[in-house]
Amino acid sequence: PTQVAEMVMHDHADIAIATEAISNYKELVSLPCFQWHHVAIMPADHPLLQRKQLSLEDLAQYPLITYEAAFAGRTKINEAFARRNLTPDVVLEAIDADVIKTYVELGLGVGIMADIAFNAERDKHLRAMPVGHLFGTNLTRIALKQGAYLRSYVYTLVELLSPSLTRKLIEQALKGEHENYEL
Repeated sequence: PTQVAEMVMHDHADIAIATEAISNYKELVSLPCFQWHHVAIMPADHPLLQRKQLSLEDLAQYPLITYEAAFAGRTKINEAFARRNLTPDVVLEAIDADVIKTYVELGLGVGIMADIAFNAERDKHLRAMPVGHLFGTNLTRIALKQGAYLRSYVYTLVELLSPSLTRKLIEQALKGEHENYEL
């Protein structure tokens, strides 16, 4: 997230999309794109699947595979365990959900990842259980450089990602007219 934010600030990219950190840069206009939650993923025969709802204590009993500290809501995962004075056994960190799924399939632990990255049809050997109640809602944001001129394809991409972000609203935000619109 830091790298993509800096790329936009230094005109190496038109847009940054991330869940962590990009709203912290005053040089960027950060707009909400979509919300998502975490899921715990495991092999189809895993004992945790017997539970109706998972707890942090349940997860802390197993080796965990999740995102690297700067990615995809990892801060919320760390904070949730810390609030309960639990120390999870994170055996592997990744920047990609497919890596998490691969290592879960190999039996190295329970994965914690974004729900939008799990597809029951494609991930046939895995099962997902919602854990948003443990880690909260995550907000993926789109960041653009303050005052930047954007080509029409950038507006189109943003509108495809988040239909509520119209060209007019984006232009207002880029001009600093954030008091004049609601998301």
